[in-house]
Amino acid sequence: MKRTNVAVIDIGKTNAKLALVDLSDLSEIAVVTRPNNVLNGHPWPHFDVEGHWDFLLEALASFHASHGVHAISVTTHGACAALIGADGQLAAPILDYEHSGPDEVAKDYNAIRPEFAETGSPRLEMGLNIGAQLYWQFQTDPTLKERTQTIVTYPQYWGHRLTGIAATDVTSLGCHTDLWNPHKGCFSSLVDRLGIADKIAPARPSGDILGTILPEIAHRTGLPQGTQVYCGIHDSNASLVPHILSQQTPFSVVSTGTWVIAMAMAGKPVTLDPARDTLINVNAYGAPVPSARFMGGREHDLATAGPYDTPTAADMAEVLRAGILLLPAVVANSGPFAGQSARWVGAEPPIGSPARGAAVAFYLALVTAHCLSLIGHDGPIIVEGPFARNECYCTMLAATTGSEVRAMTGTTGTSQGAALLASNQPHQPAASNVHLPRTGQLNALMQRYATLWADHAGV
Repeated sequence: MKRTNVAVIDIGKTNAKLALVDLSDLSEIAVVTRPNNVLNGHPWPHFDVEGHWDFLLEALASFHASHGVHAISVTTHGACAALIGADGQLAAPILDYEHSGPDEVAKDYNAIRPEFAETGSPRLEMGLNIGAQLYWQFQTDPTLKERTQTIVTYPQYWGHRLTGIAATDVTSLGCHTDLWNPHKGCFSSLVDRLGIADKIAPARPSGDILGTILPEIAHRTGLPQGTQVYCGIHDSNASLVPHILSQQTPFSVVSTGTWVIAMAMAGKPVTLDPARDTLINVNAYGAPVPSARFMGGREHDLATAGPYDTPTAADMAEVLRAGILLLPAVVANSGPFAGQSARWVGAEPPIGSPARGAAVAFYLALVTAHCLSLIGHDGPIIVEGPFARNECYCTMLAATTGSEVRAMTGTTGTSQGAALLASNQPHQPAASNVHLPRTGQLNALMQRYATLWADHAGV
């Protein structure tokens, strides 16, 4: 089989990465990362895209010299758009979606945004709805709309820099932007209300070939001038791709990182509640996907407050027997428990202790299980990303849902999914461990613990 190495630009909220994925087995040959720091300069907090750009080009050159790069794909976090001027450069810095600026005009924006029934997009704080970002940016800088020739979603910003071709993609538009109608597969009515119908770039499937790299990119990196760049995909939806191609429905995927995104494929019928941070995502093939989310990675870091020793079975049992509970929400402005304040029930474990690590992992698993119940989960649960390596999390998730939990290998399932856009061939990703609902004392303790947690959390 001819070897094809796909370089995946993977910009998460916490880190920017370049991963080189071998399509023959989806192994990650090389991975480099840098922090995704937010710059606080004028006119609003924004992403360090120039720092990322230099980092990515240097890594592309290194990967190609060492291994060969045959194609490029892109995956990024959602809630992010780039405004490009007539000269092909940014008309304004790319806004950090955690900036509270858009809240200043929330009342006026709410008056024009479409209903949840049209977009499947809940109303979120700060800049988590791209529509709210754009409305606030245009109000803040009255000349910005005129200076903006093209609006692209974030994966396609990097594609535009590589190829000079502008696009949006269906998964990024379908990620609580307010700009997309997932039921009809077209832009929502908000595009006309914002007056950007002639500016927003065409929506394309994630697996489209956007174009080939520009001559200056080829010169700087050593890549062949005909190297193809794929349109790109929202990161949580990238985690879905390998499983859509290889799994029989029903199943759910839990993509973990700064955000935990639960996505149900062919699950049980449910009515989504936007007040619980449920939404309709759109997968790489344009289909609506019931989803729920919370800021699990951020919550883990805040709640653990530093490194800790890996909990043993004895540590887990100690927390379970003592009924030490962390209640939602550690990050209170999103997720199914938005507006609630976190608190401990029982003796709060010391920072750095394995007991604290176990209690936080149990909390994250129980919030994940609640998210899955809101979206009609059925079948096995596939966990991608850092939480797949957390034994306490996966064991509690299996116990409380009664479902098989498959913990996937790899530094990030998003890179594998984005690489598969260049193949579209079925490939079964490797599971490092399969956690099954069990009988016995530990399982009974977990069941009792989950019931106690649900009572205190008001589930």
